[in-house]
Amino acid sequence: MLMLLRIAKFIVFISALLLAISILPTQCVYSQGASPTSSDLGPITVRAHDTDNDAGSSITVEWDDPGYEKLDGFAGFLIWRTNTLTGTSDSVEVVPFGARSYDDRSVSDDSTYSYAVAALVNGERPMSAPSVQVRSAKQWFDSRLTWVLILGLIICGAVIYFIESAKRGTKLFLRRIAGLEAIDEAVGRATEMGRPILFVAGIQDMDDVQTIAGLTILGSIARTVAEYDTKINMPVRASLVMTAARETIKQAYITAGRPDGYNDDMVHYVTDEQFGFVAAVDGIMVRERPAACFFLGAFFAESLIMAETGNSIGAIQIAGTAMPAQLPFFVAACDYTLIGEELFAASAYLSGEPRQLGSLKGADVGKAIAMIVILVGVIATTIASAWNSESMLWIENLLRQMFSTG
Repeated sequence: MLMLLRIAKFIVFISALLLAISILPTQCVYSQGASPTSSDLGPITVRAHDTDNDAGSSITVEWDDPGYEKLDGFAGFLIWRTNTLTGTSDSVEVVPFGARSYDDRSVSDDSTYSYAVAALVNGERPMSAPSVQVRSAKQWFDSRLTWVLILGLIICGAVIYFIESAKRGTKLFLRRIAGLEAIDEAVGRATEMGRPILFVAGIQDMDDVQTIAGLTILGSIARTVAEYDTKINMPVRASLVMTAARETIKQAYITAGRPDGYNDDMVHYVTDEQFGFVAAVDGIMVRERPAACFFLGAFFAESLIMAETGNSIGAIQIAGTAMPAQLPFFVAACDYTLIGEELFAASAYLSGEPRQLGSLKGADVGKAIAMIVILVGVIATTIASAWNSESMLWIENLLRQMFSTG
């Protein structure tokens, strides 16, 4: 019984002690009086400097907060600017809670400024000492884009290297394009059936690179046509395209050893009006029923109309364009389609011109680098998110810094 009484006293003592400890801090804080005011805090330290990696007309203002944001009634920091050349001062911006820097983009490169920061607390404005005088200036080089510059130099170096290699006679590997492999088949079929070949180099003028690519491919097709002694019919809607196409086909016939087989009427002007031209091409297809149709160049709404007409007469159709909105129509209605860049790759492949081949191979180097970076970035981000891997997070941040433009 005595033992139980002692245990009970000990428990009461411990309980009382714990209660006193829990109450003591509250009593101490309360005894210290009211919460601190702005007058109890130290001064705000301000730094101003020219904004990095910009085109001028911007100054970055940074400051340290000694604790104003913790006060009741805090409304923000007021940025105060003084033009030291004219002596005028004005408020620039009220920066909200949590900000520690501000880019002033309303300055002139011809003036010098100093800045002060005031904390807005319950109607009071404790102001910092003014910063050092600073002037904005343009930077000639954006250091954030250093890796982009390096990547550009690598691609340009690859282009130059492959161009020089092609000029020396080095055979550059280019992947096979199914549409090009079918050219001989299409021309041979037209020869066997005794029907002509229809070639349309898009509806744009010679200032469009797709038209130029189409005419380059035309030169190869025309050589095959000359060798097979087949007719070719090429309607155009631009006079410059007509002139260039005639010269291309004429040179192809000369190369094939059949200059007498060429005729200017193989290429004929129709009209500049878009759907007038389409109606004329459809009429040619229905009347002459060509055995092979080539649509290589820039196309718009007329792509499906012409491709469906060619499909209805049973012609072998080979199309190619870099217009994304028209590719589905060509894919659906044609036998072979050169998708986007394949049109330009085909042009380089068939021409064998060193500058085109080198440019194509150099671009392939850039695409290979981009694919590798994307693949590594995706893997690093996935592993960093799933397993909190610090090494993968470091790689992810490195890639972000390397290719960030902002």
